[in-house]
Amino acid sequence: MLIYKIFRTPEWRALVEAGETQGAPIDLADGYIHFSTAEQAAETAAKHFAGVDGLMLAALEADKLGDDLKWEPSRGGALFPHLYRTLRLEDVIWSQPLPLVDGAHQFPDL
Repeated sequence: MLIYKIFRTPEWRALVEAGETQGAPIDLADGYIHFSTAEQAAETAAKHFAGVDGLMLAALEADKLGDDLKWEPSRGGALFPHLYRTLRLEDVIWSQPLPLVDGAHQFPDL
């Protein structure tokens, strides 16, 4: 199953340059890296990245993250994937820009 991480441009560049990241400020504050499922990604973008242009969407294979990936309740009690280790660039299966068009992020078919 693929899970998704939305990056702001500076966060994505830092991951590409360093080859790993502890995540965005919210990830650092919470102690884990936040991800979304395909069903959750658009709502995550609308809630946490409203009006933000220049985003990057990265896909990772949940099964390859092992026991460091935990499924925990969050918005509305839904289970969200949380990674309790450094995210490595090699974990990313694919990435692509997440354009902002008329105020809404345009997701690929997930």
